[in-house]
Amino acid sequence: MAGGATSENIGKEERFVIFASSLGTVFEWYDFFLYATLAPFFAALFFPPGNEMAALMSAFATYAAGFLVRPFGALVFGRIGDMAGRKYAFLVTIIVMGAATFAVGLLPTFASIGWWAPILLVTLRLLQGLALGGEYGGAATYVAEHSAPQRRGFTTSFIQMTATIGFFLALLIIGLCRIFMEAAVFTDWGWRLPFLVSLILLLFSVIIRLRLNESPVFQQMQSEGRASKNPLTESFLRYPNNKFAALALFGATAGQGVVWYTGQFYALFFIQITLKLDFLLAYALIGASLLFGSPMLIFFGWLSDRIGRLKIIMAGCLLAALCYFPLFNALTQAVNPDLAAFHKNQTITVSADATQCRLHIFVGPWSEFSDCDRAQDFVAKLGVSFTRQDTPGQPVSLSIGETRIEGWDAAKWQAAFTAAGLPARADPAKVDWIMAELILLAMLAFVGMVYGPIAAYLVELFPAKIRYSSMSLPYHIGNGWFGGMLPLLATAIVAATGNIYNGLWYPIGVALMTCITGMAFLHETKNVDISH
Repeated sequence: MAGGATSENIGKEERFVIFASSLGTVFEWYDFFLYATLAPFFAALFFPPGNEMAALMSAFATYAAGFLVRPFGALVFGRIGDMAGRKYAFLVTIIVMGAATFAVGLLPTFASIGWWAPILLVTLRLLQGLALGGEYGGAATYVAEHSAPQRRGFTTSFIQMTATIGFFLALLIIGLCRIFMEAAVFTDWGWRLPFLVSLILLLFSVIIRLRLNESPVFQQMQSEGRASKNPLTESFLRYPNNKFAALALFGATAGQGVVWYTGQFYALFFIQITLKLDFLLAYALIGASLLFGSPMLIFFGWLSDRIGRLKIIMAGCLLAALCYFPLFNALTQAVNPDLAAFHKNQTITVSADATQCRLHIFVGPWSEFSDCDRAQDFVAKLGVSFTRQDTPGQPVSLSIGETRIEGWDAAKWQAAFTAAGLPARADPAKVDWIMAELILLAMLAFVGMVYGPIAAYLVELFPAKIRYSSMSLPYHIGNGWFGGMLPLLATAIVAATGNIYNGLWYPIGVALMTCITGMAFLHETKNVDISH
């Protein structure tokens, strides 16, 4: 069984392993991404009214909480997977994920129970993050250890595609609910349905996974007495395994994480929130890109079996870093040309005493909002780039070209923007749908390059007895911390600088760091024997 299962009957077994593992992982990603897709909507349901941008950032902070806890799930379930078996660990993770998601569908809102609503929501997001932290490493390791060596990149790429498919399903189910329900009905109780459906998916996934056998590599390792008694210590406190874990994070998964989330989630939020395209049309654009772009993950996984994993991942990070600014500028022109024209023709300046301007990342009872906070919130939520000018001791003012308005007054500011020609929404008749979709597919190509080969690469980088733990932690720090924090940090950068594109500096910087680190210190792994 060296290097993975190689018997004559592997074809049928391999297909079932891929199907069962991928199906359960799709449902886990679906559960996890429901909240991410509805984050802007949840801002109004679970956080106090009064400052829309602050509430949105609070919703993104809750979204990020699920990602921040993922590495701890990797440690907990990685240890279980390396000691008790791959199958057992990722059977538990799917039960935890499904139960937490179902519970979100039962939560009272802020209007009903006040601050207990966001507290309970964050708690359930943390449980989801813990479960997902254990799921990915188990599924990727399990599939790789069943695969023939010459197609390990191809088979594990199906696990990689599950995240994109889970996101697509979340968009599809939410979109159908919003199409067939009145807006008031969806706001009242209809948003709960996609979460409650997860109970059915949970039962189906558990039944499928109970039919799986333990991985052949783990069985062989146990029979030979090679299983680790303390996988966390061996993974992260002993050289050279700890060195490879650090290099895997900074030289592979951090850049992969930000490229994945920029090309899918940040693109969705940018189209919906900044470019003001109707949510159903935004779902349709992103959904189409996911549907047509998902096979690229399989292609690059397959290609990595032939030319190597590392060079494809590094090329994806580099191309993404070089192309994000022109692609997002082109996306603005394609989706909302009126907004692009407004930016070109008008100069916007918000003047205020800088000492009165604060950045509210998470709103709580402690939050106080100045006129500067309200003014910048107002302009930012319009999707408008503006220049900030410090005027110590002076009241807030707005300048649009030659027009100047003294003092903060929402009605007057809105009237000024309307008179200057700012579009309230993107006009569907003016959207260049083909160009917008091509731009999104270009970003999905970068996702395919970095994400398609990464599971096989991480599996091959670490020895079998500590593989689950060793690969899970850098993966979930890279994706959960570097990638999952992207919407929150990018939104904060935009709010702090006043430029709608400046949030892209975060993924660009991380992708370049990964490219430099990976090229300098990591090595190719595609011919490694993973049975040892």
